[in-house]
Amino acid sequence: MEKLAIVVPCYKEEAVLAETTKRLSKLLDELIRDNQVSEESFILYVNDGSRDQTWPLIYQFHHVNKYVKGVNLAGNVGHQNALWAGLTVAKDYADMIVSIDADLQDDVNSIKEMVQQYHQGYDIVYGVRKERKTDTWFKKNTALAFYKVMEKMGTKTVYNHADFRLMSKRALEYLLQFKERNLFIRGLVMTYVTCKINTFHIWNISCSLRSATCLFVGWFLLLVTKPQRYIMIEQSDLQVSQSIR
Repeated sequence: MEKLAIVVPCYKEEAVLAETTKRLSKLLDELIRDNQVSEESFILYVNDGSRDQTWPLIYQFHHVNKYVKGVNLAGNVGHQNALWAGLTVAKDYADMIVSIDADLQDDVNSIKEMVQQYHQGYDIVYGVRKERKTDTWFKKNTALAFYKVMEKMGTKTVYNHADFRLMSKRALEYLLQFKERNLFIRGLVMTYVTCKINTFHIWNISCSLRSATCLFVGWFLLLVTKPQRYIMIEQSDLQVSQSIR
């Protein structure tokens, strides 16, 4: 039976961690009962330099809950780098890896369908929101603008998909070959990994402004292609004009 790792980046999550652990543990119990995953499956919390009780809680849950594992980063490195660290660790101990945010705004039960699709041969399964009813007007409209800008700038993406996805070990090994520092993982997966493996989309229903801005900058530096095309065109024209002279 294949092992599932659920990777959960955490930053100041003391208020939700107990409920998150309860719900994810229940999910693993059900998947194991239904012979969908191995009993050695686990939850991997990655503490991103939280200054509250996030890490003490992870440590506590580890000693009373057989599923809970933890990685404690030396400092705050940002959501994407914390997720990357968790994926790097999980790859060596699991056959399929699901990433999800600690606040569980995404539908935990969709993980069951993700696992089913994995068993049918899909290497990547995207969790995509059908709607954004719980979002504020500001968050909903800035997210819409974000995806539109990405599309205009030539970046491949899935609308309303954040970092809720399942990846096979094979797909994750492809992803982790990239050594970028300005990480935008959902863009890397869509742009560079999905061309090599099978993908499937599942539709389901506390990102701060600072975090969103960091994601946008990381995406722009890493994946935007149209400005590069314009630069190449301008350089080409310059070279031609010089050669004519």
